[in-house]
Amino acid sequence: MSPFPTPTRAAAVIAASALAMSACGANGGDDAGPTVGDDGVTTLTVGASPTPHAKILEFVDKELAAEAGLDLEITTFDDYIQPNVQLSEGTLDANYFQHLPYYEAQVKDRGYEFAHFDGIHIEPFALYSTKVKSVDELADGATIGINNDPSNQGRALEMLAKAGAITLKEGKDATNATLFDIAENPKNLEFKETDPAQLVRALDDVDAAVINGNYALEADLSPTKDAILVEEAKGSPYANFLTVQKGDENNAALKKLDELLHSPEVKTYIEDTWSDGSVITAF
Repeated sequence: MSPFPTPTRAAAVIAASALAMSACGANGGDDAGPTVGDDGVTTLTVGASPTPHAKILEFVDKELAAEAGLDLEITTFDDYIQPNVQLSEGTLDANYFQHLPYYEAQVKDRGYEFAHFDGIHIEPFALYSTKVKSVDELADGATIGINNDPSNQGRALEMLAKAGAITLKEGKDATNATLFDIAENPKNLEFKETDPAQLVRALDDVDAAVINGNYALEADLSPTKDAILVEEAKGSPYANFLTVQKGDENNAALKKLDELLHSPEVKTYIEDTWSDGSVITAF
């Protein structure tokens, strides 16, 4: 899985480079961030995961952006590292791919000076299998593919715990649990840590795998149709949002983009496009 961006529009990478010097202000304040061009349009370079994030942004760019005086240049990423790296370096004006637990871990570990807007959508985690049709059918010693991303591993473990497949030590939940925090494992499940992007490919090599929503979508897997277990969406802290450099949350163009992402039109688009519940609006 390449860590480098793949443009969804032909000019995306070129535009991103051209805008790097002027796009993201580091000083904060109302004048920070992108500025209006001579034609009255503000170009925003936004990094995103291909599905559903980039598709949602493409809808906004096609249907809503022009009237709002915006033009979106969308750059897609197949990993979870580069969108924040490139935002911090000023190549991007914003990114749209992460939820709060991941964001907080990245800011803490890497020292990013970021800000974020409110959640836009949730992609429910789910357990998929080509070998069994329910969690109860998992045999003793069954192998489970699980992500090696700390901010999401606890999420997967809590889902399995709520289904009764394992129990977690006291005080451990989706926010802090790791494989070392499994208290009881009655079926002696064997967990195989795998990069989140590779779990779909590894599905046939394990008895079941917990797959991140965006990667499941890219593989045409539906949590309601194909999964044997789906996490609860109600009250989820895993809503994905628009992230910007600290201070740029005051920028008029970025605030307008966030407003469009929370518009009734986007809500309808998400509900119609992913009517199976694989993407759920968070507003």
